[in-house]
Amino acid sequence: MQFGGFFDPDKLQERIAEITQQSLAPDLWDNPDNARAVMQRKSAMERELKEFNSMNDEYNNLNELYSLAPDDKDIVSAIEKLAARVQNAKYITLFNNPADENNAFLFIQAGAGGTEAQDWAQMLARMYARWAERHNFTVEIIEEHIGDTAGIKSITMRIIGERAYGWLRNEIGVHRLVRISPFNANGKRQTSFASVDVWPDVDDSIQIDINEKDLRIDTYRSSGAGGQHVNKTDSAVRITHIPTGIVVTCQNERSQFQNKDMAMKMLRSRLYELEMQKRAAAEDAAKAAQKKIEWGSQIRNYVLYPYRLVKDVRTGFENTDSDAVLDGDLDGFMISLLQRG
Repeated sequence: MQFGGFFDPDKLQERIAEITQQSLAPDLWDNPDNARAVMQRKSAMERELKEFNSMNDEYNNLNELYSLAPDDKDIVSAIEKLAARVQNAKYITLFNNPADENNAFLFIQAGAGGTEAQDWAQMLARMYARWAERHNFTVEIIEEHIGDTAGIKSITMRIIGERAYGWLRNEIGVHRLVRISPFNANGKRQTSFASVDVWPDVDDSIQIDINEKDLRIDTYRSSGAGGQHVNKTDSAVRITHIPTGIVVTCQNERSQFQNKDMAMKMLRSRLYELEMQKRAAAEDAAKAAQKKIEWGSQIRNYVLYPYRLVKDVRTGFENTDSDAVLDGDLDGFMISLLQRG
């Protein structure tokens, strides 16, 4: 059984064989980050195959039992539970981007509007952190710029977990909040915007060539919350990729070398995402347009007043429990976008 044809065990076996060969390379652990990524993907694929084989065996067993006792409530209940497992397993097949299995970098920037927008950006950062927690993912703060009065101007987070990028890649765009302002003494309704950008945390299995001559590297004094090194040394690093204008910064590590290493990692990831966008544009201009971040062309509305509703503009998926959404209940939105393709 292949559960409606959505799972091809032979293809997965081939992928496992390929990555097993990579894992046996004698120089694999010369690059620990790449080695861990390879082993993580290998383990994930092996778990997928084991799960699908388990479901297949259970299906064959239940099919035989049901033919003998179709009115047995325990058998019917077991079939219903298996159907739920199969439905969940289908989601795995939606991750078809080459980098879907990777960790992700997530960047949030407050829009125009001062404190209101900065508070909304912080709410979004908490929402994604809570979502990551629900998936047992790890969140690292790479850089954060605190707002003038409240909230944050921008934040870069690294989300570490299986298929983090696959889950998050459709979150790119403008997110719009409508609520009664907690910063307005007159209690007026306020609309705020913040943009979200996501790119995969690529490893050395994805080749990205960077010419050192194309880089401008600046160091500066770290700011904001942090360890004892913050604000005492010029340890923060900013790298500008001159041909594309991409700028990445890192200040959370304890040394300039470590910050530069993480900044280069982010730059490789940004360049990879840029290349994927170029390919998407060549194949489908309409799909590429989804990636653009333009104020006033939001992808999702979060309405807290005069009613409560979170609705995705692209798919129409909605949830009236806005508190749950802001507490990280995002899977429904993400799955509806993955299913759209």
